[in-house]
Amino acid sequence: MTPLIELRGVTKRFGEGEAAFLALRGIDLCVEAGEFVAIMGPSGSGKSTAMNILGCLDTPTTGTYRFQGVEVAGLDRDQRALLRRAHLGFVFQGYNLLPRTTALENTELPLLYRGVSGAERRRLAQAALDSVGLAGREHHTPSELSGGQQQRVAIARAIVTHPTVLLADEPTGNLDSAMGRGIMELLVTLNQEQGITILMVTHEPDMAAYARRTVRFVDGLIQADSGARAAV
Repeated sequence: MTPLIELRGVTKRFGEGEAAFLALRGIDLCVEAGEFVAIMGPSGSGKSTAMNILGCLDTPTTGTYRFQGVEVAGLDRDQRALLRRAHLGFVFQGYNLLPRTTALENTELPLLYRGVSGAERRRLAQAALDSVGLAGREHHTPSELSGGQQQRVAIARAIVTHPTVLLADEPTGNLDSAMGRGIMELLVTLNQEQGITILMVTHEPDMAAYARRTVRFVDGLIQADSGARAAV
């Protein structure tokens, strides 16, 4: 069976000559549909570079990245953008919400870019907000919401297009422990009930424990993978 995500021998070099830096040194990673993977490692370990490649925001220097069996390096810029829009949702440590815009309007944004009609945008955005526990808060602006609620809006915005994969970069980094646990419980629910594949970067072992698999990066290599499968 073809993995949802497959990296083989992936390297990433920044700069040239003596200033060159090899951020990834030849990594292999396979992720099956429906997995929840925590990606850990110290600063400079390569985990963010790997996430940028997985999110089609960057390309490998060498090696292959296949998404649903398609070689991503063979896609042009517009095709990679289409892949992102069709299959990927993003959640960041900073919520990146428009400050004077309601939760509902923030959630609608990806649909607006897709040209979805106003009535359908509102219906889908409301359903996404309901699914993250924000029914009744749709007309609140970010300043009227707690940090945890703002992150829930950001997650609703990421899932409103029904992505195949959710890429989360330190999603609890700006939250206290109670709010962080609430966000992690939400991610577990989205993974288990909606079948969204989740890859999450985190520095926090207690948050990584919510995932079913942990991949640890060190010095541009995968040092440990609790769900590694044999290469085929």
